[in-house]
This record gives sequence, structure tokens and C-alpha cells, in this order.
Amino acid sequence: MDFKSTFETLKDRATDLAQAGVAQSKRLAEIAKLKTANMAEEDAIKKAYIEIGKLYYAEKGATPDGAFAAACEKITASKAVIETNNERIAELKQPGEPEVEVEAEAVEIEAAPEETPVQPEEKQD
Repeated sequence: MDFKSTFETLKDRATDLAQAGVAQSKRLAEIAKLKTANMAEEDAIKKAYIEIGKLYYAEKGATPDGAFAAACEKITASKAVIETNNERIAELKQPGEPEVEVEAEAVEIEAAPEETPVQPEEKQD
């Protein structure tokens, strides 16, 4: 057994392992970078969906088309509750008689279950 050849073999193996580790690190770094980019794009999509919804409600909220009616009604109802609450807040902020006992009426809205978006049907040839 030649000590020099054994040393060279070990050295080559160590170099190969180090290079493999560097390559793996680069792959993992690129994967992380791509996942981060995907998250940013998904956030941009969500913001665009919100903007589409706001535009739709602004244009057709009073007379929404079929599938949009329930969502528009929820928005209109929530806006009415917010307005009522803001009016009550304004009343409570008015300087008044210090002896008056204030009863705040809590207005709660039951959270609706998250709806699954409707996907268009795929065309079959």
C-alpha cells in the first residue's frame, strides 16, 4: 500500500465532496431565491385580485351579476355596519355630561367560511 497514492485518493475524495457540497449549496440557494420570487408574484396576484374586486364593486356593486351578488351584498352590509359604528364612535367622542353611563353596543359579524374560487371548466376536445 503506497502512502502517497492513498493520500492523493483521500485528497481527491475530499475535493470532490467539497465541490459537491458547494454545488448543492448553490442549488439550494437558487431554490430559495425562486421560492421567494414566487411568493412575491403570488402577492402581486392577490393584490390584483383585490383591485379587480374593488373595481367591480365600484362599477356594478349596486347591480351585480349572478355569482357576484352575494359577495357584493356582504360588502354593502359591512359598509353599513362600519358607517353605523363610526356614527356611534362620533357620538361617544362628543364632550357630554360626565355622569352619563355609556353602553357600547358591540356589533359582531360572523366570519363567513372561506369560499373556494370558481374555476372555469376546461374545454374537452
